Amino acid sequence: MGAAADFRSFDTPARLLMINQFGINLGFYMLMPYLAGYLAGPLGLAAWAVGLVLGVRNFSQQGMFLVGGTLADRFGYKPLIVAGCLFRTAGFALLVFATNLPALLIASAATGFAGALFNPAVRAYLAAEAGPRRVQAFALFNIFYQAGILAGPLVGMALMSLDFRTTAAVAAAVFAVLTVAQLFALPVRREHTAGERGPVLAQWRALVANRRFVAFAAAMTGSYVLSFQVYLALPLQAESLAPEHAQWLIAGVFAVSGVIAIAGQMRITAWFRARFGRGRALVIGMAVLTVAFLPLTLIPGPEVLGTGAAVAALLLCAAALAVGTATVFPFEMDTVVTLAEGRLVATHYGFYNTIVGIGILVGNLATGAVFGAARDAGAPWAVWAGLIAVGAATTAALARLDRRPDPHDPAAAPGPPGTAAPGEVRTVGS
Repeated sequence: MGAAADFRSFDTPARLLMINQFGINLGFYMLMPYLAGYLAGPLGLAAWAVGLVLGVRNFSQQGMFLVGGTLADRFGYKPLIVAGCLFRTAGFALLVFATNLPALLIASAATGFAGALFNPAVRAYLAAEAGPRRVQAFALFNIFYQAGILAGPLVGMALMSLDFRTTAAVAAAVFAVLTVAQLFALPVRREHTAGERGPVLAQWRALVANRRFVAFAAAMTGSYVLSFQVYLALPLQAESLAPEHAQWLIAGVFAVSGVIAIAGQMRITAWFRARFGRGRALVIGMAVLTVAFLPLTLIPGPEVLGTGAAVAALLLCAAALAVGTATVFPFEMDTVVTLAEGRLVATHYGFYNTIVGIGILVGNLATGAVFGAARDAGAPWAVWAGLIAVGAATTAALARLDRRPDPHDPAAAPGPPGTAAPGEVRTVGS
């Protein structure tokens, strides 16, 4: 089956959630890449104030994921999805009119908290809706996710030719449409929250006591640190390679990543499902993310083989990161549900997102510091070698977890090519 046929094979709620995620990323990425420039430019905010606004947005999302997931398990997935879209509508609408720091901080906090509300709920709803076809569902979900990331900045660039406020208004309108669509079209699935109304602190203690889940979340921070370099180290490398044409080169990096994710996701997932169990697929996908930085380690700048070779190494790194991310994501999302044993799934997703969010923050601070120091020291290869070391440690950690007996994984041992896990549809060649 192709991706379109796979998409049609799911029930309406799952399809709505996938389309909804495209809309969420479209609206978000048509605005957020241009926010810092608007704050520092037309509004004339100081650098510290720009950092504060962006930091509040990030903290109100990453820091509140656990709360959002807990609320989703307690009150239902649909109400939290609708509430999240409504909060983001309000946050973006406020950005149309906000000109002073307090109003901008409120808008930023609302925008971030919105993500904390709907992200765990969307993933938990999709996992429950897909049942034994979770891996396939999350592979499709990632196609819509990446398509939104690819389309959002392009739409935003066109709207920014008018002005930022118009862009913010259109982004708010996108989320307003999503709010109405989810409110009236998405069914309420009350059975998802049955038996999940115990004391919150007791639930959180039980979650933290799930050592295998906590170990998995901690290990996967390395995966996010590496994949996030598409937004940090790779653009910095593009700036250093071609300062006058950096925007075009950065656009090329995102285009390569997006096209591979959209065009190759289902084939990549099907290939790995046909040959490996979930744990081994994660280990191999993490290894792909690790070796993605090898071309930049060997060709860290134009002084080695010329500018053309350095640009090729950058694009090859972006392509390998896209393949590794496409490999890891569906199995990663499925593993969270499995380790949660089907209970408090949104809470587990919320806690998981919080852990990896902290990892991204620490990893980005370290990467940024090493990037500058390595260039100053005349050793630009060092930052890429450091990322390879992070990836190698993460791969080893995942391999160690995979060696532990996992009674929940029916595909723990690979079967012959073309065999499917029980109850799961095989999509080889999709």
